[in-house]
Amino acid sequence: MGTVTGSGFDTETLRRAVEGNTGNSLLALYADEAEIRIVDHDHQPSHPTVLHGRAQIAELLDDVYSRDMTHKLGQCVVQGDHVAFSEVCQYGDGTKVLAESMLTLRDGKITSQLIIQAWDE
Repeated sequence: MGTVTGSGFDTETLRRAVEGNTGNSLLALYADEAEIRIVDHDHQPSHPTVLHGRAQIAELLDDVYSRDMTHKLGQCVVQGDHVAFSEVCQYGDGTKVLAESMLTLRDGKITSQLIIQAWDE
């Protein structure tokens, strides 16, 4: 992993941000007009959760990083202005969450993200 030539996106920065203790470092990777779509058991493909802009993304990240859980970046593949990565999370009680993300970049910033996630029930 490393910097993608010409895009300014650094995968080690992504790793540190995902695995950090707050969402602030991760929020810095998003463009102002970024959009996140989340598909999971509660929000199926026809009706995903959709977040628009850094303010809504910040609310999500504040919520996620306020929980008693750890985050680990798994595989990360970069091709041009697209990034795909796995994230494995675990709550303090042992409940696990797996998320797969596909990013679109512009000028090294995330402009769109699709997250597909599943968790232990």
